[in-house]
Amino acid sequence: MEILHALIVWPDQLLLSLLLLFFIAVPILYGARQAMHSLLHAMFRAVSNPLRLMSRWLFKSADALRERNKLVLLSRGREEVSLNIVKEFDRVTSLVERDLHGYPALQRKLMDEITRIEEEFQKCGEVPPPPPEWTKAVAAIAKIKPSGDGLVERILEDISNSIDDVYDKVVAEYRESSKQRHNILKNFMPFWRSVDRSLKRVDKDLTGMQQSAAKIDEQVEKFKQIHAKSENAEHSLTSSSTILFVISLLAITIAAGGAFVNFWLIERPMAAMVGGSEYIVGDIQASYLAAMVIIFFETLMGLFLMESLGYTHLFPLNNLNNRMRRWLVWISFSILLILAGVEVALAVMRDLIISADIALKQELAGGSAVTAAVANSWALDIPKAAQMILGFTLPFALAFVAIPLEYLIHSGRTVFGALLVLSIRALGFAMRFISTMVHQIGKGTGYLYDAIIFLPLIIERAVMNRGPRQATLPPGSSGGMAALSKHGEHVL
Repeated sequence: MEILHALIVWPDQLLLSLLLLFFIAVPILYGARQAMHSLLHAMFRAVSNPLRLMSRWLFKSADALRERNKLVLLSRGREEVSLNIVKEFDRVTSLVERDLHGYPALQRKLMDEITRIEEEFQKCGEVPPPPPEWTKAVAAIAKIKPSGDGLVERILEDISNSIDDVYDKVVAEYRESSKQRHNILKNFMPFWRSVDRSLKRVDKDLTGMQQSAAKIDEQVEKFKQIHAKSENAEHSLTSSSTILFVISLLAITIAAGGAFVNFWLIERPMAAMVGGSEYIVGDIQASYLAAMVIIFFETLMGLFLMESLGYTHLFPLNNLNNRMRRWLVWISFSILLILAGVEVALAVMRDLIISADIALKQELAGGSAVTAAVANSWALDIPKAAQMILGFTLPFALAFVAIPLEYLIHSGRTVFGALLVLSIRALGFAMRFISTMVHQIGKGTGYLYDAIIFLPLIIERAVMNRGPRQATLPPGSSGGMAALSKHGEHVL
């Protein structure tokens, strides 16, 4: 400000003084135009170029990270698909070994029995045998007209009686034979039912094999796409990992809620055990830390239990044999059972503490009569039972946190990798945007400078338009114009 006051020629006429300074400064600014343009250009390029380089580096880093994430994602997807294919093949193998290894013998047996049943059935449907030849002779005798001779009539009567006896005997034998055949067919009913069940089981096994074959074909097709590193496989695996991450995060959140309930369930009796006025660090009470240690220990035993059972693969336990795994299972389960028993005892202790507090408050308030009235109520045992059940079940429920935790870790690698790539690209875009803005501000500053010295520039343009352009250009001005035109700048 002191320099500006010193440059004012007429302090009483500020506008006139500024106008005089402007006319004095314009020729100087016109003479220094090329240098000022170069200076402004260098200054703004010094800011925009590093931003542009950093933006380009960020985009390349994002591409490299995306390729790395893609390799990790495809490798993980290839491993999962391979495990699924092996699992389906094991299922088909066990199905064939268990149910279908005796299928040829079963088929032969079924065909033989069906043929036998058909033969027996056809025999059951046979018509009665034709009457023998002597029946014709009997029929001819039966046509003889009664002559009144007693001997002849007696002979005919004997023949008729004999025929009736023979007929009754034949009919009885035929009925007995049919009855035996029907009994044979009746005895085949359990076998028919057994055959029907066997055929249904075989049909079910064949249907299961067809479904397994379809799943294997689907997994093989997915494996081919993963091996070919196609975009569809990448998008499918990314989408699956994102869904799995959200579901696992939701399960972990629910488990955290259960751990919070478990903490408040055992915190009060722990305060009575270790002392409620003891502090470890700052405002953290010793009872809080003791309760959290119990919960963390239960979660850790749950991790070891799930890992030993083979449900999770967070730790490298492949070197352990089956005997060591069984020992680890029993040890972790026993510790979990002991901790559950401890929590049950703490729940009972918590109920006693609460009852004692309520009784003390009622005595202080003079409510001894009310206490005596509700002392024997069975409803008071319900909260205690609920706390005991929660104390016993929550440790085992926390043991299952290992499963969603494993999926959260594996899917989190993909999700956080994609978010990191997106963040780096967003940062690169922001730097490219800022670099462009700085470049445009530099160009605008040059235009503003030319606007201040517009009068000499108009005179220069008029002189240039009189003759050949290159011949009339003043020394040094042509280079500046060419340089400005090269950088896309405009001259007023």
